[in-house]
Amino acid sequence: MCPSLRKTAPTQYPDPRSLLASNPYTPPATLAQSIMNASPLLSALVVVREWLHEMAATVPPIDPGAINGYWRFTKHVLMQDLRMSSATDAVVSEMDPDAVNRGAQAKALAIDDANYDKSLVQALFSLVRAGKFDDAVEMCRRAEQPWRAASISGALLLRWRTITSAPRDDEAEDEMDVVDEGWRGNLRRKLWKTACTRAALNQNLSPTERALYAALAPSPQTSGPLKAACRTWADQLWAVVSIACEERLAVGLAGLASESFWEGGVAAVEGPAVEEGTEGANSGSRMETEEEDWEKEVLGALESLSNVAVEEGSNADDPFHVSQLHIILDRTDELLEAFASSLQQGEYDTSAPQYASMSRFFAHLCLYLQMIDIDIPPLATQVILEAYLQVLEAAGQRDLIAMYAGALGDNAVERYAMFLTSLELSADVAERRLALTRAREHGLDMQRVAVATAERTIEKAFQELPPAKGPLPSIIGMQPPASEQEQLLLRSIEWTTFMESTHTTALEQANVILRYFLGCGRVQVAKALLEMLPVELSSIRKPEELATEHLQYRQFFVVWESLARVVECQALESPSMNRETRAAWLEDYKLLLQQAREQVLKLLTNDWLIIDAERTAVDRRRRELIRIRQIYIPELIIRLHALLVASRSKMPENLKHALMLANIVADSRYKLTEDFVSQEGRRLGDYLGAVRQAILAGLEAGGSDPFRIVTL
Repeated sequence: MCPSLRKTAPTQYPDPRSLLASNPYTPPATLAQSIMNASPLLSALVVVREWLHEMAATVPPIDPGAINGYWRFTKHVLMQDLRMSSATDAVVSEMDPDAVNRGAQAKALAIDDANYDKSLVQALFSLVRAGKFDDAVEMCRRAEQPWRAASISGALLLRWRTITSAPRDDEAEDEMDVVDEGWRGNLRRKLWKTACTRAALNQNLSPTERALYAALAPSPQTSGPLKAACRTWADQLWAVVSIACEERLAVGLAGLASESFWEGGVAAVEGPAVEEGTEGANSGSRMETEEEDWEKEVLGALESLSNVAVEEGSNADDPFHVSQLHIILDRTDELLEAFASSLQQGEYDTSAPQYASMSRFFAHLCLYLQMIDIDIPPLATQVILEAYLQVLEAAGQRDLIAMYAGALGDNAVERYAMFLTSLELSADVAERRLALTRAREHGLDMQRVAVATAERTIEKAFQELPPAKGPLPSIIGMQPPASEQEQLLLRSIEWTTFMESTHTTALEQANVILRYFLGCGRVQVAKALLEMLPVELSSIRKPEELATEHLQYRQFFVVWESLARVVECQALESPSMNRETRAAWLEDYKLLLQQAREQVLKLLTNDWLIIDAERTAVDRRRRELIRIRQIYIPELIIRLHALLVASRSKMPENLKHALMLANIVADSRYKLTEDFVSQEGRRLGDYLGAVRQAILAGLEAGGSDPFRIVTL
């Protein structure tokens, strides 16, 4: 609450005594402004009072019918009595404003006038409560009750620009001051204030009228009638603040009576000059003591509002009222830490309607205090902003997440990445790209966010997916479509493919994901991943080990597709083909099988997915690559062998190629026999049995030499 907390240097204003030393005719309004400028607490309370004025309830309109004359219904009764030569004991016999309170037995107005006066006074009190003094004066004039207008106008301190020597704040001047160079305000304000106090304490007046005069001249003496009319907590706060402001100004002006013409009269001007040394020091010390005593009283009065009873609206323990009071008392650190602690301990029901607005309020409070350079507890701020981010996520307000996550400082990137991870499969590629772009718009490192999001998504998917270990999977037959968890892992790569700067990371992550899918036998899902990757990844050359691994995966899928095309072409053969169709089909069949054989042999003889155990410290990666070879090397060998043998009737030379393949498998340079395991369909013995059958098939053409086919 104290402006001195701002890192910006406060504006310097002349103190009241300096103004009076140069001009003893300085108007009270100027002195009051100087007193306020010299007191940080008073300046803050004035701001609070203005805020309370703006937040006041709307003044209800009063019935315009009774405004057509001053007590016209009462006047009608009196005129009727005169004509009838009679008197009504219940109605006043005079028309002056004090008639209802005069005499031992006070009389009343006519019922319509009484009701109107009651509504008028209530409306005037509401206008004063809202700080709309000019509107209240105008309402009195329209009601033909000028004495009430005069009473309300008396609250204005005397101001006179012509004789003011203080520097003018043009922004603070209202339009009337700019036009009117004469004086305005109350020349006898102390007398007026005494009269208002007497009226506020007058038991014969209605409670509302007493409250009206108490509001015009708030003081400890009039606090009773004033607070009696306060129905809400904000009203109670307004009463305390109004009393505090008026008291400080009254004491400050009274302390200047010996130096001010308007406060002390001619004696203050014509009296002997005051010695600056002794008197100035004494008065300065006295003013400091008065300020300290006043501050203690004000803080005590404000603290009492923490448990004040109210008739309407939220109680004093309402979170927003507690917050407002802490802010006014300059205890924002205590407030934020208490709220953050309650959040951490789960004391709030996150499903309650008030929780969202309360989280929003505290989040914006933290951001506003940061914006005006007021230090706040960083840990509490992190907790509060995190809570509000969760509210935004729950509400689906994705476009706001980056903005508030950006306020988390060092944790901003991780927090926004957490949000992007939570999108899972609910956002398509365009929505993901847009969400990532918002990070840059709000000052976040887009590259770091993308990498962190991809890493978090991969970790989350791996936590839910079964590990790629145990018995080798079967890759024969149709595979089921990707599960949600597999889709999540598959699409995690999108985050690092949007920007060229993260392509190296995308390459590394793609290899990790491919190793998992291939290690689980999910060939089609792995193929879908490769198809998602930008073509630029294939041109990356460093790190060499990762680039080579990625290219070898692409090589594998080229081989895999080649074998699949051979099978598809083989299935196209039909007895009903004519000679030309069969010749064309046979040519395609030969070409596809030749290409597939060459590609498989190239893969088998080029150390596919073999890494140097001495050069790598990543045992897990090495184990994963060994598992992939154990799954697919035997499968490629057996598939190619079967296709070659099956085509021998149309391409006899392929039987020779099948036996030559066995020589390559047996070659220790390629270590292919190490990839056969003791599992059905992948045993080396199974392959050797197929080779034996191929040798026997070579005898179908006649002869007894089983190896004759190799020499042909």
